[in-house]
Amino acid sequence: MAYTKDELLALVREAGSEMTLRQKLRLTVLLAIPAIIAHFSIIAMQMIDAAMLGHLSTTKASAVGLVSTTIWLFGGLSAAFAAGFSVQVAHRVGAGDNKGARSVIRQGLFSGIIFAILLGSIGLAIAPHLPHWLGASETICHDASRYFTIFSLGLPFTITNNIAAGSLRCSGNVKVPSILMVIMCCLDICFNYIFIYRMDMGTDGAALGTLLAYVFIVIFMVGYMTLKDKLLNFRQDEVLDFIPKVKILKKTGRIGFPIGLERGVMCTAQIAISSIIAPLGSIAIAANSFAINVESLCYMPGYGVAEASTTLVGQSKGASKRNLMHSFAWICMALGVGIMAFMGLIMWLFAPEMMSLITLDEAVIELGTEILRIEAWAEPGFAAAIIAMSVFVGAGKTLIPSLMNLGSIWIVRVSLTLLLAPTMGLRGVWIAMAIELCFRGIIFTARLCTRKWSFIKDRSKLNDKMKN
Repeated sequence: MAYTKDELLALVREAGSEMTLRQKLRLTVLLAIPAIIAHFSIIAMQMIDAAMLGHLSTTKASAVGLVSTTIWLFGGLSAAFAAGFSVQVAHRVGAGDNKGARSVIRQGLFSGIIFAILLGSIGLAIAPHLPHWLGASETICHDASRYFTIFSLGLPFTITNNIAAGSLRCSGNVKVPSILMVIMCCLDICFNYIFIYRMDMGTDGAALGTLLAYVFIVIFMVGYMTLKDKLLNFRQDEVLDFIPKVKILKKTGRIGFPIGLERGVMCTAQIAISSIIAPLGSIAIAANSFAINVESLCYMPGYGVAEASTTLVGQSKGASKRNLMHSFAWICMALGVGIMAFMGLIMWLFAPEMMSLITLDEAVIELGTEILRIEAWAEPGFAAAIIAMSVFVGAGKTLIPSLMNLGSIWIVRVSLTLLLAPTMGLRGVWIAMAIELCFRGIIFTARLCTRKWSFIKDRSKLNDKMKN
């Protein structure tokens, strides 16, 4: 008889229990599939926004594409902040400390609102100036500023969603966040149609449609987690502690700060690259933006497997099972690289058709097809980097991998972009990206081969420390 997901997770947490390879594979797949579906839904939202605007005009699509890297910067900082708390949830659930896990979540939600207000205020302050800093033409500056302003206003919902969804996944509940992400995608389609086409709001409508979809889903996500989830619902606790504790914040900082710094600096590199692309014109900006959305369809399965690896490695660490941590890490690596290699082949074969789903501009489709076929060869390397990084996050060892990411993108990608873009244009930018992703995959795989990242303290001492 096949084990259920919850029964398999219980084997991970149970002291002295052993798992067969078949059980490990089954649990990895059971956690990865809903996460993959959720990530596809997120990318579908981005592609829907791009397609709806792209069918209006290349200029409006370029306005969104221009600020997309800065949006990734703010989104990356939000995700890093949330990861600092959700990884602690995985460790505590793995150690059997569900009450402690709920306490971490409450402190994360409270801290998240404060962080979102600070980050959103920065976003509102820079929104009027951002397109000009990126060297864009006046024709797209107004729409780009407006889009980024609306995004900044929605950051409290974005961060709350990251914390709630991340906590549910790290506790082993991947089904509910995935279902809600699919519903969010459907809501986004409906709201975008109303705001963009029926109310003729253009880029403002795309931003508002996405924001409103987030608002609805966050309400249901937090409501389910706090009232219904069998491990995490707050009704099990007599005292609800929301004020952050120093020990929790310190550990959040140790996990999240390197990730936030890495994503911040990596995104500033992306912004620098965007400033190189901006003078190439609207066709290049639109092709770059659309191609990124299309490529996301290929690497989203990798991120789904990566989320499963964070949960499995994190709970294995909480249960003080070092060999199990390594076993799950390599299972996830093999699965993620295999899936993304296949998706890279699909992207290479059907790049023109995929681009034509987003835009009708023949020049954009042609250029987008060329750069997607360049990138298709780098998907296995990208997968290795994604999975390995998430394994290290689950283990709570984020400093060295974050520095590796920084070195790779700044030393390899940015340098190559500066070298190739002047003579090869957007094609040179994507060649630089493909080379860097392959390099990053190699160094992360090498790091995974070591055992330094999986060090575990004595379990009794670890549990006492966590409960305190």
